[in-house]
This record gives sequence, C-alpha cells and structure tokens, in this order.
Amino acid sequence: MSDKKTKTVLVTGGTNGIGLSIARAFAQKNYNICVFSRTQKRVENALLVLSKENKNRVFAGIVDVLDDKSIDDFCTKVSSEFGEIDILINNVGGGGRWGDESVLKTKQKTWEEVQKKNLGAALTFTRYCLPGMIKKKWGRVVTIASIVGRQAESRPWYVLTKSSEIALMKTLSRSKELVRSNITFNTVSPGAIRIPNTGWDEEERKDPVGFAKMLDEKFPMGRLGTPEEVAHVVEFLCSEHARLVNGSNIVVDGGESTSF
Repeated sequence: MSDKKTKTVLVTGGTNGIGLSIARAFAQKNYNICVFSRTQKRVENALLVLSKENKNRVFAGIVDVLDDKSIDDFCTKVSSEFGEIDILINNVGGGGRWGDESVLKTKQKTWEEVQKKNLGAALTFTRYCLPGMIKKKWGRVVTIASIVGRQAESRPWYVLTKSSEIALMKTLSRSKELVRSNITFNTVSPGAIRIPNTGWDEEERKDPVGFAKMLDEKFPMGRLGTPEEVAHVVEFLCSEHARLVNGSNIVVDGGESTSF
C-alpha cells in the first residue's frame, strides 16, 4: 500500500450476503469499514458482526440508493468520519428477479430502477471516491457485477445494467490520469451464490429432490458458490499482489457460465 496508515474500505450495501462477507474479510485485516443498508435491522447486525472482528472503526448507515439525498447524506457522514476512501467495493445492486418474463409486460419504472440501483450507484460512489484516491495517489475500485452481464438472459433490464458495470470498470481502467495515480478498476462477476434465507433456500425447501437434481445438472461442481469465495477474490484484487490487475472481469462461478 501507499503508506502504513490504516486504510478505509467502503462496501456499498455491505450488510448482507456477498457484501457482508467482503466487509468481514477486510475487517479481519483491520481496515476501517463503511457499509450501509436500507433497513435498521441489517445495519445493527452488520455493526455487531464487523465490530467483533475489527480493531479499527466501523461505520454503518441507512441508505436507499434510489434516493439521491440519502446517498449524499451518507457520503457527508463518511467524509466527516474518515476523510478519503481508499478502497471502494461497488456491491449494492439487485433486481434480477424484478419485472415479468415478458418484456412487454415489464414497466418502464423497473428498467429505470434496476439501472439506478446497479450502474447508477456504482457510478455515483466511484465519482465520490476518486478525488480522494487521486489525492493520495492510491486506490482500488472493484465492482460486483454478475455472469449475466456476459451472456444473454431473459430479463434484459438486469443484463444491460450488469454489462454496463463491467464496461464502466474497463473504460476507467484505460484512463492514464487515474491509473497512473495507482488506482485500479476491476470487476468480479459471481455466478449463483447461496446466501442464507434467500431464494435458493426457498427453492430447496419446496423441492429438495428437484433442487439436488438441478445442482447436479446445471453446475459443473454440483453446488452453488458461497459469499466467502467471492470475498477472497475481491480481497486479492485490492492487495499489492494484484497491482498489475487492472480492467479485468474475474468470473467466480465454478464453471457455471457458458461464455468464454
């Protein structure tokens, strides 16, 4: 790293699933941690979990990324608490199950909200963090996209925004102004990840035999991924060992996707 001062990591979302696992990975290395959620319950849980694993500071707030003022208020508090952000993980997103299988039946609002929740948030927080990274001459930006951003799927509003996130990181990685300030930009694209108490658990409860058959037929490894397996890759990309890795899209899916 650029110096021995404790680095500050902002994991957008960061209170559940992949985001929380990423935050925990950095907390265990004693970085300062910033996360947020839309709900007080998740904020409180994240504070409890991360504070147990971190000797440095943990800050968690309530943010709805569809509300610009909510983002602005959070960023103001983060700046006051920590100053510049050293590592940004654009993790907040979702909407892959929103809308209808029919494009014609899916409302324009769904397209707009999925775009804002994913690409819009990634762009907003990246622009917020970059001036501080340029000032310090060091930074890492990693965006959590999805394998659907690399192949055709049935819900284009989600595919398009994940493809756009990958494109954003790749395009920024070509900026000499930014990269020669020791800032790197990469994407991690997970496949199917099993997060407790979400859709996969529900599907298994409804049909355990069918679920096991689906895993065997669809997934080369015969299982879903874990949030921790994604977090380990993200942690590596933010380390000095990965300083030449810039503009990459690293797929973490156990061979699930079919694109090259």
